[in-house]
Amino acid sequence: MELLVVGAGAMGRWLARALREDGPPSLQLSVCDVDSEAAREAAEALDAETVAPGTDDTFEAVCVAVPIPAAGEAIATYGGQAERAVFDVTGTMAEPVAAMRRHAPNRERVSLHPLFAPANEPGNVAVVADAPGPATDSARDALAARGNDLFETTPAEHDDAMETVQARTHTAVLAYALAAESVPDRFQTPVSAGIEDLVAQVTDGDAGVYADVQAAFDGAEDVASAAAEIADADRETFRRLYDEAGN
Repeated sequence: MELLVVGAGAMGRWLARALREDGPPSLQLSVCDVDSEAAREAAEALDAETVAPGTDDTFEAVCVAVPIPAAGEAIATYGGQAERAVFDVTGTMAEPVAAMRRHAPNRERVSLHPLFAPANEPGNVAVVADAPGPATDSARDALAARGNDLFETTPAEHDDAMETVQARTHTAVLAYALAAESVPDRFQTPVSAGIEDLVAQVTDGDAGVYADVQAAFDGAEDVASAAAEIADADRETFRRLYDEAGN
């Protein structure tokens, strides 16, 4: 299979490596990125070819692995250059699926969202199999062979879930980090130590990626409103909120 991976960031490199190691034995891999140095480094690490942005070449399959804000434009640019299949690992699903339908209407189309950073593989992978077929099945088989748990969903269900598991979660963790003061480790409780671990995990990532997630999904305002309600609560109101949180 001739595969073009559009995007040489962490997720694009991870997907390309997964298919290189566990995908079709005959895989011919090419990488494209607006950052030519990133594309060169990725191609060197993955035994792949580099392709200049805006190429007119066609490929059996195209995988779009760009930041969330660039997903629609990238699919519009490269979706039509897929002879057989186009899929994405961009992080949202409603917009990419709609863009693939529009720009690659007669191709296999699948949207994938690994719900983990590449370094934390294996994990859960959300899948919208909009128009599956042999080429996209081989990509899914490669991810499953690496121990990942792939499950099917819909664009709406996925994007709604991301409001909680990403936007609200990241807001809560970062808000704690901004509000917390440094204390000696001997004062840490199991709860506070656990939150500190989450802070370390979140802030070890890419700020731009987290910013894109916050912009893509609602939910942050809900966390701020809940925190304000707790801060202003009297004893009885707090007890009600505490019970509500546990249900």
